[in-house]
Amino acid sequence: MRLLIVGSLNGQLTAATRIALDKGASVLHADGLDTALKTLRSGRGADLVMIDVLQPIQRLIAALEEERIAVPVVACGIATDAKAAVAAIRAGAKEYIPLPPDAELIAAVLSAVSADNRDVVVRDEAMLAVLKLADQVAPSEASILITGESGTGKEVLARYVHRKSSRADKAFVSVNCAAIPENLLESELFGHEKGAFTGAVARRIGKFEEASGGTLLLDEISEMDVRLQAKLLRAIQERVIDRVGGSKPVPVDIRIIATSNRNLTEAVKDGRFREDLLYRLNVVNLKIPALRNRPADVLALADHFAKKYAEVNGLPERPLAQDVKRELIASSWPGNVRELENTIHRAVLLASGTEIGVDAIRTPDGGRFEGRSTSRPAGSDMAVRAVETAQAVTRALVGRTVADVERDLILDTLDHCLGNRTHAAKILGISIRTLRNKLNEYEAEGVDVPEPGTSRVVTA
Repeated sequence: MRLLIVGSLNGQLTAATRIALDKGASVLHADGLDTALKTLRSGRGADLVMIDVLQPIQRLIAALEEERIAVPVVACGIATDAKAAVAAIRAGAKEYIPLPPDAELIAAVLSAVSADNRDVVVRDEAMLAVLKLADQVAPSEASILITGESGTGKEVLARYVHRKSSRADKAFVSVNCAAIPENLLESELFGHEKGAFTGAVARRIGKFEEASGGTLLLDEISEMDVRLQAKLLRAIQERVIDRVGGSKPVPVDIRIIATSNRNLTEAVKDGRFREDLLYRLNVVNLKIPALRNRPADVLALADHFAKKYAEVNGLPERPLAQDVKRELIASSWPGNVRELENTIHRAVLLASGTEIGVDAIRTPDGGRFEGRSTSRPAGSDMAVRAVETAQAVTRALVGRTVADVERDLILDTLDHCLGNRTHAAKILGISIRTLRNKLNEYEAEGVDVPEPGTSRVVTA
């Protein structure tokens, strides 16, 4: 989290800085508007600007928009100065913080604007496999391509990889290739020199240089124009970039992560994406399954969002009713995790009583929530029961030692095999010698171990 503080904050600068540092932010200071803009152009960047309400906020917002510097602005001022607060919000500030600074309020604002606070909530085996691969490749320098439908959490996974990498203490810079006009994306990525084009009022460092030493996320890279893809390929291969209007190459040290909700192989066939660029990006592919294919994650995420938005809105925590769980599992979730989050947020606000019921997950127009299939898929009740059983089993393991769990697993498997050591060892994935050593240990401890052809339990 990079914080830029602009102005003196009415003598409260030191206190605000200390609070931000305590919350894990890195802090830069600028005495006024011109210094702030120079800092933002320089490539040091910021995730949040906290500005004294007495500074020309409207001019700052206008300058940021003109130079396409996307960063939220929060105004700070004396608590009783209501007119200044209103003026700051109207000028484009996202929030107003009264002075002297309150630690909890500043922490909440930092958390709200910091994308790193997005939790990776995973229970389903399909997603756990993706996370395991992410853990394995994160420490490397390899480029990673994250694919999946819109709303599955591609950027969340990209930030997870960054946090697990050797570059975790450096910048994570994200560029949404679909949100920036084609004629401006080159400048956004590579920067420009003063006078390179109309509106280039000063040298501007691009995202490649801003991310140098850290990680650059190219979000929805499939939307990038083919002509710009050639320059991107050179930047990735040679680790140098050319600013627009510049005369000499600039070296950069970055790790590239790209995301796409489209099939890039098909895009290559259609001539919309360079094959050589795909090879450079797709060293490792992390493919996120759609939420409808991750039933265990649906309920885990729903529980997480229910707790999160109850706390955010100052409401009591309410569990999800059983019929709500069945509805959530039955949904096709075309909007994936993003849609689920919105649904649960709304449900938290509408719920009454001791549980979140079905009525709370209706849409604003009074119907069922978005994405619900018209008929419940066959086996959906079974899926709910399976997820609930898995959750119960997980809870039952809490507080037990690994040795106890291992012993029960071995003996239960042996019961299943009617004491057949060879068969049990194959199921457990261990050698027959290891199994026999374990069984000898259990017998020495006085544990009943089934003989071949028998079991500890009576079977029907």
